[in-house]
Amino acid sequence: MGVFKLKKRKICIVLTTRGNYAKMKSVIKEIQKKPDLELQVIIGGMVVLEKYGRLLQTIKDETKIIVDRRINFVIEGESLATMAKSSGLAVSEFSTAFEDLKPDIVLVIADRFECLPIAMAAAYMNIAVAHVEGGEVSGSIDESIRHAITKLSHVHLPASIDAANRIEKMGENPKSIFHVGGTSMDVIRELNLEDLDPARHYQTEYGMGSIIDILPKKYLILIQHPVTTEYEDNLGNINQTIEAVKLLNMPTIWVMPNMDAGANSINKAVRRFREVDNPKNIHFFKSLPIEFYAPLLKNAACILGNSSSGIRESAFLGTPTVNIGTRQNGRERGKNVVDVAYETAAIVSAVRSQIDYGCYEPDYLFGDGHAATKIVDVLSNCSISIQKTITY
Repeated sequence: MGVFKLKKRKICIVLTTRGNYAKMKSVIKEIQKKPDLELQVIIGGMVVLEKYGRLLQTIKDETKIIVDRRINFVIEGESLATMAKSSGLAVSEFSTAFEDLKPDIVLVIADRFECLPIAMAAAYMNIAVAHVEGGEVSGSIDESIRHAITKLSHVHLPASIDAANRIEKMGENPKSIFHVGGTSMDVIRELNLEDLDPARHYQTEYGMGSIIDILPKKYLILIQHPVTTEYEDNLGNINQTIEAVKLLNMPTIWVMPNMDAGANSINKAVRRFREVDNPKNIHFFKSLPIEFYAPLLKNAACILGNSSSGIRESAFLGTPTVNIGTRQNGRERGKNVVDVAYETAAIVSAVRSQIDYGCYEPDYLFGDGHAATKIVDVLSNCSISIQKTITY
């Protein structure tokens, strides 16, 4: 008599950016522990493009995962048209990958432009979509993409209670909504956040610009991404920030923007700043592994720009944030965030005020560092119905 083998549930994770990887690292590890789950990994986007850093090698080195598919779908140029065309190509390429891999659940993250075609391809093929970080409010095209993914998804894994409530108001079945928290906090919780030596050494091997002296509360972190709905204004907006950085005249870790439309304008402005002004107290990175980034964020005097990291992870760590512009409009935020317009004097004033204030109390608005175990428990045990019906 043969031995009956229980069919494993195949979970497919798609990694396209440094942020995706940081958010999925703990989930990957938890899936690998579960005998009833089979991990599938697809990589693409920024992860396979050298211009955005050495993300692919980092993923291979740290997780020891087998990459099931490598997909090139990005049409370079970082314009509105190339972003739309890349999305179209992504639908085609991911459909082929899903047809070959036959996952039971595709895990889709947040609100990036390439995540919508991933969700579309899976939903069209009757593959369940589990959505991490749905239900949140933010600016730019990101919010529209996030809510569109919610309507394509079958399992919802929001990071905050407010987001979970919003998903239910969108007509999603309450039984499909699981408040789990933010996954990047899982990684941060396990790190020695006081040890800055690895980050000090990392800048001697990677990045561009001067090697800066990283001393607790004596340096800034700057991350400013393009805002796609302000495509024509991105150059002027980043120039306001550059002028503020000059006036602040502090050691700064500058992480370059993602691959959204408008990134070329920011990259050109930063390149001109490096070449013309030749700043002696700034080190530029294409990307930073979270193991280096989190201690830097914890010990920074302030983070400025418009990254969600200044809203999420900074709240968890109590790091002062100056959020510039509209990219994070409407998103929940802790008391550590000060919002300013794209205006040099306002940015400088806010950063100086935040530095004077100092550290904030940690805020677990977006999770307490135990999200991955909750997510994987849901993925293992949830019942899935491909047929969706609005609840009102």
